[in-house]
Amino acid sequence: MSNARRLTVLGAAAALAGSLVAVPAAAQSAPPQPGGAPHSGPAAPAAAPAKTPVAIGSGGAVSSVDADASAAGIAVLKKGGNAVDAAVATAAALGVTEPYSAGVGGGGYFVYYDARSRTVRTLDGRETAPRSAGKDLFLENGKPIPFDDAVTSGLSVGTPGTPATWDTALRKWGSRSLGQVLRPAQDLAEHGFAVDETFRRQTADNEARFRDFPATAAIFLPGGKLPAVGSKLKNPDLARTYGELARKGIGALYRGKLGQDIVRTVQRPPVRPGATRQVRPGDLTAKDLRAYRVRGEAPTHTTYRGLDVYGMGPSSSGGTSVAEALNILSKSDISRLSEKQYLHRYIEASRIAFADRGRWVGDPAYEKVPTKGLTSQRFADSRACLIKDDAALTSPLAPGDPRYPQRCDTGGQAAPTTYEGENTTHLTVADKWGNVVAYTLTIEQTGGSGIVVPGRGFLLNNELTDFSFAPANPAVHDPNLPGPGKRPRSSISPTIVLRDGRPVVALGSPGGATIITTVLQTLVNHLDRGMPLVDAIAAPRASQRNAAATELEPALWNSPLRGQLEAIGQVFKENPEIGAATGVQRLPDGRWLAAAEKVRRGGGSAMVVHRS
Repeated sequence: MSNARRLTVLGAAAALAGSLVAVPAAAQSAPPQPGGAPHSGPAAPAAAPAKTPVAIGSGGAVSSVDADASAAGIAVLKKGGNAVDAAVATAAALGVTEPYSAGVGGGGYFVYYDARSRTVRTLDGRETAPRSAGKDLFLENGKPIPFDDAVTSGLSVGTPGTPATWDTALRKWGSRSLGQVLRPAQDLAEHGFAVDETFRRQTADNEARFRDFPATAAIFLPGGKLPAVGSKLKNPDLARTYGELARKGIGALYRGKLGQDIVRTVQRPPVRPGATRQVRPGDLTAKDLRAYRVRGEAPTHTTYRGLDVYGMGPSSSGGTSVAEALNILSKSDISRLSEKQYLHRYIEASRIAFADRGRWVGDPAYEKVPTKGLTSQRFADSRACLIKDDAALTSPLAPGDPRYPQRCDTGGQAAPTTYEGENTTHLTVADKWGNVVAYTLTIEQTGGSGIVVPGRGFLLNNELTDFSFAPANPAVHDPNLPGPGKRPRSSISPTIVLRDGRPVVALGSPGGATIITTVLQTLVNHLDRGMPLVDAIAAPRASQRNAAATELEPALWNSPLRGQLEAIGQVFKENPEIGAATGVQRLPDGRWLAAAEKVRRGGGSAMVVHRS
């Protein structure tokens, strides 16, 4: 960690220490949680450890892509906060240091394990389309508009769900106020963070469109230039936004002036004079903001090797797809297979799960999603028989029918998988009471819509481009077309695994549709192949999403395994980097292990609390 970065972390921790001394009356009167210990006086913060992909401690754990964000969560845990408090603090800090992946202008999915009741609960904080949106949202003259044009527009912006998710999680399960847990992120935005190689590269990738929006360029192209690695990037506008949310609550966004600023920006995108880019306006309104609600949905559930695997249900396809693929693989003794056999069966299970997701999963408020069927062993068995050890399936593969499973059914109409942006961020948290959070949040594409709300310091999402612009196959019902107030389908897959009601491992990843395959492969690496969690995360990845070619990271692309699999019909293309997972694991002695990436996205940051 650079000196500038270390000072920023220490400043955030110090700010939090001060904020936890005077507890608002509302927080004092809240019923105690498993993490609701009495507050202690301020203490001098310890120096933050260097960025590391694995750490073990007894007092809780935080794993994210960023050291400042992980430190914010650890500071909360050290001051008696629980896993939910720490997760929101970490997420808010990621809104500062990972603003191209997440923030106030986005949404996400929150999966929570409650140690007291030994139950898993979830929050769907996905963005929603305006109430005026129809199936033709992205059509002009009956044809889909160019994808990149849709991304950088007001059309792509859904009602943000992240602030409502934070508030809902804290009210339901937290022990601290929103204002308290936002304080480290507010301080981080005010005083700045050290720019790293990943941040500079992502800025460079977005430079052309950022320059077309003065409010965006003012923050992310300081002085009109790309930020230098090692320089400090400040965002005082975002600090003031966090301060406003802390003082006024989320009503400032969903019913107040902050929301008015968002609506104005979407309806009249603030493009610089002389820009040649066509930036289409959106139709988000104040009524859309006022109508927004976080959904408390039941998690998906399946059993695997005697474990209970819980994930995120629709509107995300993550939980159903991971569960279906695990169920397909459960009939194979993965631990005894060769690397070639294992990868082949994993690829085919992924292919099948994506074929079924494309036909059946959408927003359950608008679509009849057969979640129980998709996650049933009976349906998985009817699909697993398609897999042959000496031949690869061909994509696009036709879906099965989870309502009426038929053995090896191939009679349906096939449709290719539609595109989904790949930049998101995931954090995983555990506390000393045994509570666990797996939380994935996003603004969709790297840099979202590219549009910063003037004076507010955060980018707006482009989540509505996760809808299908038109049916991939007109002969097949597409459950993911736009609609009024509808949530676009997601692949976000925060996952918590229990044994006898107690946590074993929790994890998740960014990466668009590759999230599903990243979580699946990491689980199989860890649970079946016996890899330590940090190595299961670091292992080279393959991603098959019912596409003509399976994507391979370089270590597999350059491996003899590629030729062996090609010999039985697998087709591949190279992808330099797939996903960026984080996770926590409960060790047999009761301690927590936090794990993150060793290399991807510049490496992750695993931190723990050591109880004295």
